[in-house]
Amino acid sequence: MASITEIRVRFCETDAVGHVNNVSYFIYLEQARVDFIKALLPDRSEKQWNIAVVSLHCDFLDQAYFDQVLTIRTAVKRIGTKSFTLSHAIVEKSAGKPIAMGESVVVLLDAEKKQAVPLDEIWVGELKKHLEGETKGKASCSNS
Repeated sequence: MASITEIRVRFCETDAVGHVNNVSYFIYLEQARVDFIKALLPDRSEKQWNIAVVSLHCDFLDQAYFDQVLTIRTAVKRIGTKSFTLSHAIVEKSAGKPIAMGESVVVLLDAEKKQAVPLDEIWVGELKKHLEGETKGKASCSNS
């Protein structure tokens, strides 16, 4: 099961060439990640999330432009003991054209100690419901 976030490209997110600037995609991925986690743990407030992004990347496949509507499909790619990886597929809504693919690696954080802590059973249980493809039910148990 994936989460879908819809974004309408604003003029300020484009550059001098007229397409969406590469920096804007990271803002889109942030919005998709926030929407995913809000839906994943609706009973926890943002103050209870205690998460940090430790890796984020985006591969650009095609261009997007002002006023286009993009959909971002977010799913869980991997679950570790202290981290999970989200996959993000950005598609131009009307044509279904792939625009970009991204990944976010997120850790549960002890803010006072400034270090990653093991994912609790609530996080793991909810994340497992959103594992994509062939990895479903085969959660990784690495220390990252």
